[in-house]
Amino acid sequence: MIDKQNLTLGQYFLDAADQYGDEDVLIFPDNRHTYGSLRDASLRRARSFSACGVGRGDHVGLLMANCLEFIECLLGLQLLGAVAVPMNARYKAQELSYVLENADIKWVVTHDLVSEYANFGDLLLEAITIQAPERLKGLVMLGNPREGFLDQTEFETMGRSISETGILSALAESSVMDSAIMMYTSGTTAHPKGCPLHHEMLVQNGINMNQSRYFLNSEDRFWAPLPMFHMASILPLMCCIDAGAAMLSMIHVEAGLSLELMERERATVAFPSFPTVTSALIAHPDFGKRDLSSIRRVNNVAPPDVLRQFQEAFPQAVQTGAYGLTEAGGVIAFNHPDEPLETRLTTCGQPMPGLEAKVVNPETGSQCAPGEKGEILLRGYAIFKGYYKSPEKNAEAFEEGWFKTGDLCAMTNNGEIEFHGRIKDMLKVGGENVAAIEIESLLSQHPSVKMAQVIGVPDARLLEVACAYIECHDGQDLTAAELIEFCQGKIASFKIPRHVRVVSDWPMSATKIQKFVLRQWFDSEHQSREPGSTG
Repeated sequence: MIDKQNLTLGQYFLDAADQYGDEDVLIFPDNRHTYGSLRDASLRRARSFSACGVGRGDHVGLLMANCLEFIECLLGLQLLGAVAVPMNARYKAQELSYVLENADIKWVVTHDLVSEYANFGDLLLEAITIQAPERLKGLVMLGNPREGFLDQTEFETMGRSISETGILSALAESSVMDSAIMMYTSGTTAHPKGCPLHHEMLVQNGINMNQSRYFLNSEDRFWAPLPMFHMASILPLMCCIDAGAAMLSMIHVEAGLSLELMERERATVAFPSFPTVTSALIAHPDFGKRDLSSIRRVNNVAPPDVLRQFQEAFPQAVQTGAYGLTEAGGVIAFNHPDEPLETRLTTCGQPMPGLEAKVVNPETGSQCAPGEKGEILLRGYAIFKGYYKSPEKNAEAFEEGWFKTGDLCAMTNNGEIEFHGRIKDMLKVGGENVAAIEIESLLSQHPSVKMAQVIGVPDARLLEVACAYIECHDGQDLTAAELIEFCQGKIASFKIPRHVRVVSDWPMSATKIQKFVLRQWFDSEHQSREPGSTG
């Protein structure tokens, strides 16, 4: 039997294609790939890339909405030993310009589909006028031809001159320690950081996710609709490949279409992962009408009280969570389905095999006792080797072989990880440390609150106080006074928000609410507001 843990990502997929050729691997509402058809398509893409001069170690940008072609190109690059650089579809031209130059992009592939975010062709042409990327050789447009881009027909025709044997020879030269994908973290106020992820961490994370936490087989249908430029989509695909299962996706997350797809394909796993996605599913009028009885597992990351609501919404399934980050290949810990409910609601489970975690005092570096909060440090196969072209950031990020995450966590006596937010997501209210996630968890218990996010804002007396941004459920309303009254007696008075803003839309990165934008919103308010006022 082949030792899959010693395979590159390209070899890992080809091995699965040999085993499960006629089984579905990637399903969209209107089209799909079997393992065999995706293998053939990926080889065609690899031949086209090779004809463009792409080879081992070259960086190629992928700027697309979710589609079959995204995965074809991503895997095609793996067959050449090249590095795929998924580009955030929410980026504006300035951000794209930075990534094109910083990542040393050689080619970019995009498509003519105008997504929910932007016209990618327009964005790319604008980006290269801001700063001409030194290494960029060209842009490829899939779909209708466009001036300034190599069109799809020519791109595919060029590949016919390259033999499949040549592609497989290039694949054999790749190493499991080579970079396979470079993700860019969604920056805060600074530029995003490039995170090169090597083959071993991606492949072994996929294997561990399946064999130690999800236990899939070739009959499983894994709904993972999040953006393919995000590890919350790429990692589930790696998990499915290990089992010969199929991943369900869509151009962008749409609650009604998601419910229809999960019912039609008899989804067995739902991987919404973020409260915004799950809340939209539950709130949709079709939620109670669709037959979702085939779903046995749901993954979400949220405060315990929110997770409890999600578990109640999917009574036939086991609600589990996860802890991870891009620098660790997506996820390093998932709950095991056999854990008690309270453990699954309050922890993220233990690190997967081959990974270690410890919690230390961020000021002294001393290891914390079980239950004591501190910064979580990680090491093992799934930790990346460092940010791209960032020696100063890497010197700060690593300490004696451990990666310093910047996350505030605790560990139980059994080694399960409790996530308490980002260390920088702490408020200092009159000298008292307050975790934003603690306040968010309480606010989410109010029956009118669909989503709550808390930031720290300046205060003349206490230096910093909590400001809550909330979204109400459809048809419901909530005043600041009502929300503040709800908090009275449940948490210490200094933790209660002094400001409340009601919103209907959130500033999003790929999948997360951007709190730095909420701070910008607050700062941009020109008139002072009394404590407890609504925006």
